[in-house]
Amino acid sequence: MNRNDILTQHFAHAFDGKPDLIVRAPGRVNLIGEHTDYNDGFVLPMAIDYDIRIAARARPDRTVRLYSADLDKHDTFSLDDVRRVGEKPTWSDYVRGVADVLQHEGFTLRGMDAAISGNVPRAAGLSSSAAMELAAITAFRRLSALELDPVRAALLGQRAENEFVGMRCGIMDQFISSLGKADHALLIDCRSLSYELVPMPAGARVVVTDSAIRRGLVDSAYNERRAQCEEGARLMGVKALRDVSVEMFGAHQAGLPDVTARRCKHVVTEDQRTLDSVEALKRGDLAAFGKLMNASHASMRDGFEITTPDIDTLVEIQQNMPGCFGARMTGGGFGGCTVALVQGEAVPALVEAIQAQYPVRTGKTPQVYVCRATDGAGLA
Repeated sequence: MNRNDILTQHFAHAFDGKPDLIVRAPGRVNLIGEHTDYNDGFVLPMAIDYDIRIAARARPDRTVRLYSADLDKHDTFSLDDVRRVGEKPTWSDYVRGVADVLQHEGFTLRGMDAAISGNVPRAAGLSSSAAMELAAITAFRRLSALELDPVRAALLGQRAENEFVGMRCGIMDQFISSLGKADHALLIDCRSLSYELVPMPAGARVVVTDSAIRRGLVDSAYNERRAQCEEGARLMGVKALRDVSVEMFGAHQAGLPDVTARRCKHVVTEDQRTLDSVEALKRGDLAAFGKLMNASHASMRDGFEITTPDIDTLVEIQQNMPGCFGARMTGGGFGGCTVALVQGEAVPALVEAIQAQYPVRTGKTPQVYVCRATDGAGLA
């Protein structure tokens, strides 16, 4: 029985009858371009074949009834009175937030019954929250016949998370969940929101590994790094670090405080690495792409200082395996996941090495996900 059939059964159990449709929106992994987004720079994520799915049926009234099959929890709210469930975000707040933002934008929504399930790992930095938002937007869009293009859908998903859920995030997660395409990564210019699909070469696979380290320091460290980047941009007389070339940074580096200089060096060089990575993919040069991934990790470790010893160990295990072009930490830092680009036939040995060596060296049990680039939000 496939996932849609199982979700249809959950829907029938929760609401009686059958759904009108099933929609999906994928999680994502960022291949390269870390902490560049809030500096107006470039990122290169891809949508992964792990997603949130919603089986939904339109209602004749203004009520939204939700059932989380994964948590076995229900929630109900009226479209005439959309508010947060509690002080801390809960699973249904992402759907409530989407409904609130869509209505504030002038869209007329129909009520719905919706059963929700997903296989995007939660709290691992693979953006299950953006997948939930884009799946909810897609369900409302289909049931209420809304004219809503993928870019605007992504921006409204981000607004729901920023303003309703209360989590400050950039646009990357919602953008790739909405605009992803099978067998492609997506270069996003975080200043202009222009984007370009970049083909992923055949024969290589993306391996994402959850380090089992939960990112307890990420909020305070994120805010500190962001302030340091803004200070560096101010001292160099630019709007954002996006405006600083590698050569320009070299001319200013000596005049910056040491910590500020190291933070800025990471962002400036990471932007260039991201653009260079796109050119490498277009050439099909996986070795060059892998070297850029490795350099990205070293920069996050030594300059931006957001890795941990266990994360460094996990990356090292992968970088030393035959057939691994490159590996790096991905996400905000201090835990979460790594991402590696691996020759297809080398994947089993790499996975085996991670599962054998990482627990012995760190005492932690990893979860490994072999991913393909997939389409953005739509019908399941």
